Amino acid sequence: MPTILLLIASNCFMTTAWYWHLKGGMSKPLFVVVLISWGIALFEYCLAVPANRIGFAAGWSGGQLKVTQEVITLVVFGVFMVTVLGEPLGWRHLGAFLCLVGAAAFLFVGVSHPA
Repeated sequence: MPTILLLIASNCFMTTAWYWHLKGGMSKPLFVVVLISWGIALFEYCLAVPANRIGFAAGWSGGQLKVTQEVITLVVFGVFMVTVLGEPLGWRHLGAFLCLVGAAAFLFVGVSHPA
C-alpha cells in the first residue's frame, strides 16, 4: 500500500510539472516554464524513487511497478485534464484506461506476493 500511495502522490507532482503551463502559462518564456517544472518534478522524484524501492523490496517486479505507475498516471491525468484543463473525458479515454488495467492484470496474475 505505501508503494501505491507514493506513486499516486508522485504522479500528482509529475502531471502538474508536465502540464500546468498549458492553462494560463503559455505566455511565460519556455526557459521559465522548464525551470518551474524541474522544481515541481523534484518532489515527484522524491516520492517515485522510494515508491519503486519499497515496491521492489516487497517483491514487485520492475514491470509490475511500471505498469502500475502508468495506470495511476492515466487516472491522475484524467482528473487533471477535466478539472484544470477543462477538457471532457470520452469513450477513448475509458478504452485506454481499460487497456492499461488489462496490462497491469497480466503482470499480476498468478503472483503470490502482496500487491
